[in-house]
Amino acid sequence: MMGKLYLVPTPIGNLKDITFRAIEVLKEVDLILAEDTRTSGKLLKHYDISTHMQSHHMHNEHKTVDHVVRRITNGETIALISDAGTPAISDPGFLLTRACLEAGIEVDCLPGATAFVPALVNSGLPNDKFVFEGFLPVKKGRQTRLLLLAEETRTIIFYESPHKLLKTLNHIVEFFGSDRAVSVSREITKLHEETIRGTATEVLAYYTAKPPKGELVMVVGGKK
Repeated sequence: MMGKLYLVPTPIGNLKDITFRAIEVLKEVDLILAEDTRTSGKLLKHYDISTHMQSHHMHNEHKTVDHVVRRITNGETIALISDAGTPAISDPGFLLTRACLEAGIEVDCLPGATAFVPALVNSGLPNDKFVFEGFLPVKKGRQTRLLLLAEETRTIIFYESPHKLLKTLNHIVEFFGSDRAVSVSREITKLHEETIRGTATEVLAYYTAKPPKGELVMVVGGKK
């Protein structure tokens, strides 16, 4: 009998933000594929999950996909988790999901934590229509993308790392205008969680004076 692939969201900071069902699935599957086994090891230990774990990240994903598909076809049930949040959202998982579906394998994605949803809702910016951009290109294609997005009328969501935030905020001022509405949420669900809202210039000034730390979600208002 063919196995199954589960995509299991994990907490983005607060370990309590895992669902009962996620814990159940992680205990019952034959194997857990984790983006970083050390990071996920802490979560599994906290919930007494002793399921065997293997590494599955963006640097080896394209090589391991066929092997994983074979294992599921031969009857194993496998769960994929990322370091934080829902697999395949700016994280490994898309290639494996696509390969499993092409092989006729059932894929079940559990609902759960994803950083951009609380950041969007908390921003106070319109959330009836929005576009998720994830990480902007670092060099090649960055300017082209920003020029295109400057005309976007829907709310835009970006993921950004702390050391690139100032560069990106400067680009928002340059390409979108200094008065464009921006909301930056940092360390969501963690002890030092904060959301800074204002114009692009105001948010840039805040983080220039106080360099950011931790995971960031930036929400930008659409063009009016």
